[in-house]
Amino acid sequence: MLARLLGFLRKAINARKSFPRPASEPAGGILGLLILLCAVAPAGKLSAQESPHGRIRFECSSCHTPESWKMPKDAPFMHQSTGFTLTGQHTNLRCVNCHEGLKFKNRSSDCLSCHSNIHKSELGTNCLRCHTTQSWRVSDMVQKHQVTRFPLLGRHAVADCQVCHANAGRKQFTGTPTDCYACHREDFNRSASPNHSAAGFSTNCTQCHLESAMHWGGGFQHDRTQFPLTGAHRSIACIDCHKDQVFKSTSVQCIACHQNDYSSTRNPNHSSAHIATTCQTCHTTTVWRPSTFSHATTAFQLVGAHTTVACNQCHVNNVFSGLPHAGCWDCHATTFNGAINPNHVAGQFNHDCLQCHTQSAWKPATFNHATTKFALTGAHAATQCARCHTSGNYQLQYTDCYVCHSTKFAQPANPNHVLGNFNHDCAPCHTTTVWSPSTFTHARTAFQLVGAHQAVACNQCHVNNVFKGLPHAGCWDCHATAFNGTVNPSHVAGQFNHDCLQCHTQSAWRPASFNHATTKFALTGAHTTLQCTQCHVNGNYALSYQNCYQCHSVDFARPSNPNHVAQQLPTDCVMCHSTSAWTPNTMNHDAAYFRIYSGKHRGRWTQCSQCHTTPGNLASFSCTTACHRSAHNQGQDCYGCHRNE
Repeated sequence: MLARLLGFLRKAINARKSFPRPASEPAGGILGLLILLCAVAPAGKLSAQESPHGRIRFECSSCHTPESWKMPKDAPFMHQSTGFTLTGQHTNLRCVNCHEGLKFKNRSSDCLSCHSNIHKSELGTNCLRCHTTQSWRVSDMVQKHQVTRFPLLGRHAVADCQVCHANAGRKQFTGTPTDCYACHREDFNRSASPNHSAAGFSTNCTQCHLESAMHWGGGFQHDRTQFPLTGAHRSIACIDCHKDQVFKSTSVQCIACHQNDYSSTRNPNHSSAHIATTCQTCHTTTVWRPSTFSHATTAFQLVGAHTTVACNQCHVNNVFSGLPHAGCWDCHATTFNGAINPNHVAGQFNHDCLQCHTQSAWKPATFNHATTKFALTGAHAATQCARCHTSGNYQLQYTDCYVCHSTKFAQPANPNHVLGNFNHDCAPCHTTTVWSPSTFTHARTAFQLVGAHQAVACNQCHVNNVFKGLPHAGCWDCHATAFNGTVNPSHVAGQFNHDCLQCHTQSAWRPASFNHATTKFALTGAHTTLQCTQCHVNGNYALSYQNCYQCHSVDFARPSNPNHVAQQLPTDCVMCHSTSAWTPNTMNHDAAYFRIYSGKHRGRWTQCSQCHTTPGNLASFSCTTACHRSAHNQGQDCYGCHRNE
């Protein structure tokens, strides 16, 4: 039905075009109605025969408007939605230029579908490799050429295309050779200095010429050959080395050109000394003289005074190879044998002179005694060699100080080193600076001296110069007399421990500083002011304390309210008393049990036995025996219910 209506409207539109539009007819009229119907018609309802574009997937409103069927320039249709964005000159074309008959379906996006291939497909079908949509003319051909097999450099970048591409006028560019000789055959054959053909040069021009050079003769680099030119070689004419235009097989050895320089050198004479012909070892390409030879490249590096010695003083008769370099002896044997202080020969000195001498000068000698087994320190450093090395004996074997200091070892009397059988190793007590005072410290022994021990003379402990084997198990070894003589308290009767440090210090024997807290009975309160004998009767210090009753039995029997004995109270007095004083007692009935000092019971009791009727059992008490009569006949323990009374 809709198709018929649209057909009718088309006929009406064609007929209406023959008549002028009345003024009363609204803008757009029948044509606008047709467009509107097309716009609102469901997509895909028109058949390919009914649509002028064939079957398409876009709605009519994408390109047409109700005002005009003709597609305006500002139509909302976006061509990029088709997969082919319009750029450059494509934006100025009419649709019919590409879409003949306004048929849009199956239109190819390849350039060749619209543009003829003037290159005969030699360069492929992608025109965008060289051209743009803005202009068909290629303005950056040099840059485009850089991605080909032959990038344009130097003179090539400014050359006309037809110079290399002979068929460029016919738009044919393939098949052009990329080797230099193909274009530069005449340049190669015309070259006379040097003559490339006669010299048999390679036709690979890049071996000598730079592609970036602006002319044929420029850009040659000798560095590309096996012999890079450096120094003075850069300013030498080619024919100086390449005689008779011979360039191939020219030797790169120095001697090939510098034979005369080699033979004429006299200091040293290279020929007679058979010096190697590798001139670069001693000379540079800048100048032949002065030589840059460095003795450091040999087995014997020159330092100190050796650097100023003339070559012929060592290299006698131009002998440069085979010289011995095992040690200084090879050249300095005469000096070695002539030394007398000390006599090197008699002392059987090592031929390695560097142990005592430097290469700056033979004297003064700088022998470092620390390289031996006996480093010199303190007063030893200022001692003359002959004092120790008597009779030129430099092969001494030192085991201890006694070898040289036996006389000093026998002199001391406090202590007497000989009688005390002291070790011959003096270092533990003496230094190399001075023999006395001694640096011995008792801290190195098994008995460190502290307090009053520091002021005691050695012989008070080390009787008869006995220093070895002294017992150090405890204080008793030296203080037995003081221990036995003490009477307050008597240490012997009290069977005191022989470890005096429990009560005494090393500063003084008196006063004693025994800490009773180290026993099982720490002293507190009034106990701290008691005399020891008040508790330790008859010198008995091995007391075993069970409770307070041992000392306070009299105090325990004295009270009558309550009577501790009659009530059979516990003998552990700390329940009610403290160590500060026996009275007042610290028992608080209100806090521990129930209130008898306050509340209704206050002032109503006088004896503990009024309630505690069972001696020896304070946990048992009766409320009804003396004070309360029970109306319940349920026993005498009123406290079970009347806790707050």
